[in-house]
Amino acid sequence: MNNVRIWKGINRLRKMVQRVGKHMTASQMIVAGFAIVIFLGGILLSFPVCNADGKWLNFLDALFTSCSAVCVTGLVTIVPAVQFSMPGKVILLLLIQFGGLGLIACTMGVFLILRRQITIRSRVMIQESYSLDTMSGLVTMLIFVLKGTFFVEGMGAFFYAFQFVPQYGLFRGIWYSVFHAVSAFCNAGIDILGDSSLQMYQTNPLINIVTMALILVSGLGFVVWQDLILTAKRIRRKEFTWKRSLQKMRLHTKLAVVMTLALFIGGTVGFFFMEYSNPNTLGPLSMGEKWMAAMFQSVTTRTAGFFTIPQGAFHEESKFLSCILMFIGGAPGGTAGGVKTTTVAILLLTCWSVLKGNVDTECYRRKIPALNVRAAFSVVIVAFLALLAGTMAILLLEPVSLTDALYEVTSAIGTVGLTVGITPLLSAGSKLVLILLMYMGRIGPVTLALLFASKVGKKKHGRKLPEERIVVG
Repeated sequence: MNNVRIWKGINRLRKMVQRVGKHMTASQMIVAGFAIVIFLGGILLSFPVCNADGKWLNFLDALFTSCSAVCVTGLVTIVPAVQFSMPGKVILLLLIQFGGLGLIACTMGVFLILRRQITIRSRVMIQESYSLDTMSGLVTMLIFVLKGTFFVEGMGAFFYAFQFVPQYGLFRGIWYSVFHAVSAFCNAGIDILGDSSLQMYQTNPLINIVTMALILVSGLGFVVWQDLILTAKRIRRKEFTWKRSLQKMRLHTKLAVVMTLALFIGGTVGFFFMEYSNPNTLGPLSMGEKWMAAMFQSVTTRTAGFFTIPQGAFHEESKFLSCILMFIGGAPGGTAGGVKTTTVAILLLTCWSVLKGNVDTECYRRKIPALNVRAAFSVVIVAFLALLAGTMAILLLEPVSLTDALYEVTSAIGTVGLTVGITPLLSAGSKLVLILLMYMGRIGPVTLALLFASKVGKKKHGRKLPEERIVVG
């Protein structure tokens, strides 16, 4: 009798969700979908069966952990390795995988497995989720995303196993390899090794290289993957010369790759020289180990969250550099967070065009549409205002320095997960602030803007007003 009532309740809930879903835009469904999964994850993680001590976990801490996993951030108020039992860790892994792939990819993936038809509405959601220009080849793109994700995660787990299996045994080693490969690829930065992330592997080339590779590859974005693979095929088949093949690459791909390389090299050199003689960070390491640790820090600040050096031990200038890299993040259409590399690239190119006296924003002999420039500007402003508001809130609620508050807030809104060590010590109010920032950082300022501006855009369609100049500067 009870089972019948439960199924009737589930069916009523399903029908209610379907009715509400018919009247929601794609952006609204993305926003609501992530919120629902975060809440359900918080409930599950709070159950005694998911906790090693067999007791209920404080719901706020469970919700914080669920939000951090789904938003692939990595900030935690508890130690996952100690707090959660095996069922809890499995749920945590599923939440990370869901957050990395995204609501749309997971839902559409289930449709494909069940051979259900993907409707026009679903295609629009895929297009919006991966910031694609057209709706052509969306299902092919989705299949590519799913296959590529599991292949790269599998390769990461395979190489991790060379370290974890000898160290922890066969079954535990394989489990650790899979968990950390998924966490690294999804840019979550959540580990089940202890309370010091990857510090024990600070001088281990295998763990460092595999982790950096997973972070960088996923941070480029799936659209870039597709374009790079196509370019490689053209070169291998000798359809075009090297130069011509590179010219035919999408402008998005060029900007994403160039910005990724520039930030990687700039961050590595910056951390190396800033921390060279710091006895608490790079000081005791050999020359090769210094460069490896500096590279890891440069990569992980691009929204990954793992660390081999305690973040609280960095000099102030290094923390500020980390904040800049965390704010920028990775490329769109992938697992990385931040305002995105291409967004910053568009703003820099716009500034350069203004200084040169050009009317349009230009790059590689291409004109960037004004709509792209406005969107980039909006993303940065929304994220920056959230950053200021979050930092002010933490400063009001906690007795911490400006640098530490800025670091935690930037890490949250950039969905990075690095911490100077104050997150577990925060009050309930500060935890709620970080939950909101992680949520905003994951679904993206653009999605929020579309959510609240959808009706306004319809009302003002075709409306033209008189033009009037304003003095600038």
